[in-house]
Amino acid sequence: MDFTTTRGSGALRSDDRDPVVPATADRSFGRTVRAYVVLTKPRVLELLLVTTVPVMILAQGGFPNLWLVLATVIGGSMSAGSAAAFNMYLDRDIDAHMARTENRPIVTGEVSPHGALVFAWVLAAASTVWLWLTTNWLAAALSVSAIFFYVVIYTMILKRRTEQNIVWGGIAGCFPVLIGWSAVTGSLAWSPFILFVLVFLWTPPHYWPLSMKYRDQYDEVDVPMLGATRSGQQVGLQVILYAWATVACSLLLIPVAGMGLVYTVSSLVFGGWFIYESHRLYSRAVRGEQARPMRVFHASITYLTLLFVAIAVDPLLPF
Repeated sequence: MDFTTTRGSGALRSDDRDPVVPATADRSFGRTVRAYVVLTKPRVLELLLVTTVPVMILAQGGFPNLWLVLATVIGGSMSAGSAAAFNMYLDRDIDAHMARTENRPIVTGEVSPHGALVFAWVLAAASTVWLWLTTNWLAAALSVSAIFFYVVIYTMILKRRTEQNIVWGGIAGCFPVLIGWSAVTGSLAWSPFILFVLVFLWTPPHYWPLSMKYRDQYDEVDVPMLGATRSGQQVGLQVILYAWATVACSLLLIPVAGMGLVYTVSSLVFGGWFIYESHRLYSRAVRGEQARPMRVFHASITYLTLLFVAIAVDPLLPF
């Protein structure tokens, strides 16, 4: 399959996508296994757990069957790992030229491009079959949709062509809430769709500060991330707008899902902090000071984690 795309002013050649790396003769089995694990982007899998399990608790109104939770997490992890491996295969040309990604397994030669592609397809097939057998067809279908969005819509079509890439491509990261809910109920409802939109709105103010920090590296490989193509003031303003929209969306869950005091207070307090950090980023950019975008990046992760912890705890309490 030819995944050649265009970037910048010219087409990528096939030899651009296969960096030449010296072979290692005595690579250990353990090191090879670790390299394949890295292909799955384990840090991204943490976000999967943070968003999937609490939604399953919310859907159940209590603790779901532990086997069902484990099966969903395993299937979701394989699905997300598959998408990540496809992404590293397709982006191996630009990964080789960015300091942030130059140590990824395909770039270093620990995993061959062919091996990574086979691994990605195997995980995709295994996750689909696993979720179908252990949960239901809807969860399996949503898992396939998540892989499609991340690999085709984001990586292959949007990432190298538009600065809005992460907005629409980020839809892939919204699917775990739907998968978790459908695994418990076999259907969908307004509550998971609100959380779907919440993660959708959260993704740009989470990722754009990161692209601000690495703007020179994105410029070098002609990837038009908004944080690299716009001024600090423009990016900061967009981060503010999306942060406010994210918090407003989180409040919709209170009447729709009948959330209690824990979630209500958490959404207001943690949301207020997230908004404060986004305004701080913008203010520093306007004053011409060092923006410190990673403060917002880390704050966004903490915000989403604490919010979903509140989602998990709230149904277990009587108030």
